[in-house]
Amino acid sequence: MLKTKPTTADPAIIAAVADYFKVLSEASRLQILTCLKSGAMNVMEIGEATGLGQANLSKHLKVLTQAGILSRQPKGTSAYYEIADPIIFELCELACDRISQRVLQQAESLKAFRSKNTGF
Repeated sequence: MLKTKPTTADPAIIAAVADYFKVLSEASRLQILTCLKSGAMNVMEIGEATGLGQANLSKHLKVLTQAGILSRQPKGTSAYYEIADPIIFELCELACDRISQRVLQQAESLKAFRSKNTGF
């Protein structure tokens, strides 16, 4: 019997994708991911690198771990967090590149508009 791959039009898949992007829509979480790009860190190290308070940081780490983006490994009295799926960086890079292109295009459009209307 052949199994079919779920389509992206499946409401359950769409909801899961929306939830995934909600997790990534928080600047503090993106900051945490950036810190962990170089490797695993414990909560204290992540806090020092991001400037996030303990309670706030713990909340974000929990959300990222529950989403499957981070994994948590207890080591002695500390817990170390690391990226569970490195493809997250490709996704973020793609989004950053597109946003950068759009900003540059808008700047060029504004520059052209100003020179046309002011003669400069």
